[in-house]
Amino acid sequence: MSQAASADHLLETRGVQRTLGAFVVAAAFDRTGTAAFALGDGSLQLLHGSEWRSVAAHDGAVLALTADPAGPGFVSGGDDGRLMRTARDGTVAEIARFGMKWVEHVAGFADGKSAVLACAVGKQVHLFDGAGVALKTLAHPSTVSGLAFDARGKRIAASHYNGASLWFVASKSDNPRLLEWKGSHTAIAISPDGDSVVTAMQENALHGWRLSDGQHMRMSGYPGKTRSLSFTRSGKWLATSGAESIVLWPFTGGGPMGKAPTELAGAAEVICTAVACHPQMEAVAAGFADGVVLVADIASGRLLPVAGPGRGPVSALGWSADGARLAFGTETGFAAVVDFSRT
Repeated sequence: MSQAASADHLLETRGVQRTLGAFVVAAAFDRTGTAAFALGDGSLQLLHGSEWRSVAAHDGAVLALTADPAGPGFVSGGDDGRLMRTARDGTVAEIARFGMKWVEHVAGFADGKSAVLACAVGKQVHLFDGAGVALKTLAHPSTVSGLAFDARGKRIAASHYNGASLWFVASKSDNPRLLEWKGSHTAIAISPDGDSVVTAMQENALHGWRLSDGQHMRMSGYPGKTRSLSFTRSGKWLATSGAESIVLWPFTGGGPMGKAPTELAGAAEVICTAVACHPQMEAVAAGFADGVVLVADIASGRLLPVAGPGRGPVSALGWSADGARLAFGTETGFAAVVDFSRT
């Protein structure tokens, strides 16, 4: 058996796959286990079981995707200036319209009692309740480049030029905590304990702030841009793309300052393009520029091949909430869901 064929074993035996014909921007699962792939042609491709459904969600490219925090389905933003809700059956409804401005980022949070939805449009972040009713608008000094809710949904962080802003969602005063660091910040993540905020930067580095004591954290040495950040469930590790391996920064014992990162699954001259930490275990899924997808166990360093090379750079990764299934997509339009629970 060839190495490529061996690497495709899980994809072939436990996967559902399709060539979709357009750049896969994002992949996500809703609470029912339906998968969605957001495409550069404006469509969402929904997969439930083995049944595919194509939905014309936007008049232009889809730019962002998240599971609908209010129930089954998805919420997407596009370069048509619309924030859209797509149900499992393919029904599409408009939540908001912003004219010629792009809806570049979306994020949602639900805890079983309430739901909140956010989208970034230019310098503003718009918050909505689960029904899609506008709650407030948060203004920033420059274009928002990333959004993240904390693990309790109490705060939302937005990255932008010269730092990030941290807001309390329910606050009536709407005065953010400004996290300042000069330069262009392009993505953002919050640790599960809510104490660390980390951004990716334009100059091939990460910057972080420890909220409890104001400590700055600088993580550098990347050969490429870090476009994907993901904390493990425990918060002990931050997985990142942008290098010829999965780079994992330790967030224990005062780290990551003064500590070297752990690197897994390195391959010469093949950049890791996407990471997504498992929602239940200390493991991370990673995609690479040659199309390889794998899952790495952080403690042991063991690697589980999911898909071999040859389908284009991996551009999207997403886990189901129970961690049983992994969705991934590539820049060439290949998409798949692999079910690890099947016997």
